[in-house]
Amino acid sequence: METKHRVHPASWWAQFPDVSGSFDAALVTEGISDLIIPKIPSPLLRREAEIAADVVVRHLAKPSSPELAERAAKQIKRLLATVERLAERSTGDDAGIAETYVVCHALRGDWDAAAAEAEPFVGTHPLLRVFVGALRLERFDTALAVRLLRAGQGPAAAVKAGLMVGKYGWWPDWLLRIVTERAMAGTLDQATITALDQCAYAELSPAQAKMARRLLNGDQMLIDASAFRLEGLGEPRAATKLREGDLTAVALAARLIPL
Repeated sequence: METKHRVHPASWWAQFPDVSGSFDAALVTEGISDLIIPKIPSPLLRREAEIAADVVVRHLAKPSSPELAERAAKQIKRLLATVERLAERSTGDDAGIAETYVVCHALRGDWDAAAAEAEPFVGTHPLLRVFVGALRLERFDTALAVRLLRAGQGPAAAVKAGLMVGKYGWWPDWLLRIVTERAMAGTLDQATITALDQCAYAELSPAQAKMARRLLNGDQMLIDASAFRLEGLGEPRAATKLREGDLTAVALAARLIPL
């Protein structure tokens, strides 16, 4: 096994099942196994791991089957016995013993331990895709969640942002870029989403959208000019809100910008 420093401890990976009421045990077990098994050099261990993973995943997909539950338990026990026997006889050659132990963790439901031990040699991104996929969330921006996780945000915050943005996939690209930027900065909340939604419904022209982006990014000179224009058009309240940084006034200000 390649020696590298771990990026995330088991306790970090253990947070994923907690942020979804439908965490898919079969999917995460299969995903982790598929990442690790091909890296087992020993044909014997690799084949035993493949058989065990197949049976366990089928059991997890159909947990009500007593027969599959019994077969899964036997296959895990057999795989563990095999790797322990080879470990006792090992002369230092890397036959994939460490990798096989990681597979055993995954098959027994210790996904957090498996991920923590596998991350140094399979990489963070593939594991994140597996864990995020196992959340089985609808109307969820998976790409954004993974990006936030890779940037250092915790599972709860990343999943929350993914859920917020997932229902707004129809938004224009310029607005989605702003959402992503705010999510990466940790400043995305429901109030911001609501305000940005008004911009999406405003049907702005390309020129107005460009101005809205500058307003949303805090261009002070443009904010002052737009607030002055709002006052001249009889919208002093909206002008005040815009100057105070209230995002709900941005859509109105952008629509009033002459083309």
